[in-house]
Amino acid sequence: MLTDAEWEALTLSFRIASVGVACALPFAVAIAYVLARVRLPGKTLLDGVVHLPLVLPPVVIGYLLLITFGTRAPVGGWLLETFGIRLVFDWKGAALAVAVVTFPFTVRAVRLSLEAADPELEAAARTLGAGRLDVFWTITLPQALPGVIAGAITAFAAGLGEFGAIITFVSNVPGETRTLPLAIFTAIQTPGGEAQALRLAMLSIALALAGLALAELAARRIRRRRGG
Repeated sequence: MLTDAEWEALTLSFRIASVGVACALPFAVAIAYVLARVRLPGKTLLDGVVHLPLVLPPVVIGYLLLITFGTRAPVGGWLLETFGIRLVFDWKGAALAVAVVTFPFTVRAVRLSLEAADPELEAAARTLGAGRLDVFWTITLPQALPGVIAGAITAFAAGLGEFGAIITFVSNVPGETRTLPLAIFTAIQTPGGEAQALRLAMLSIALALAGLALAELAARRIRRRRGG
């Protein structure tokens, strides 16, 4: 049975992961479309930048966010003075960290779906007079839907487990930024907290496995419906 503090960390993890993935999803779809369909110079460099969070230590990403969106940083200071938005020590900053770290998961899944789709359907629609936006909404996006769903669920599962970027950028504030991984870290640092850490670790493993399985099942179901 989870304690009140553990439930708080769990629900906060769900909120941060949901907001982070939802905010990043439109941008991920747009970047995936560019990488899969558009010819432009420097696309290899763009692809490398997009996938950089997969190879960078999360602490580095958190540090880059801190020097960019901190209260004394250029962007963060402007947001605070202009709109009163403070991301440091706030759950919204944790959601931003999740969005950045998990962004490549969604981009890659959507891109693979687009590359596996039949581009002749889009070309045929254009020859019949359909505009670029019409083709995207009626043909391209439905073909990419398995990747969108699978990528979003995978990113959400990864967001639930994000630690390094969050603790570096927004610290470990109870009830505000202490997600499930940070609660595990806190339990490890607390004398006699081994049982709590193990319980939360098992919960994290179960959530990760459930997320991966759900992503695969959702993608298969959409592919079957589209094939039928």
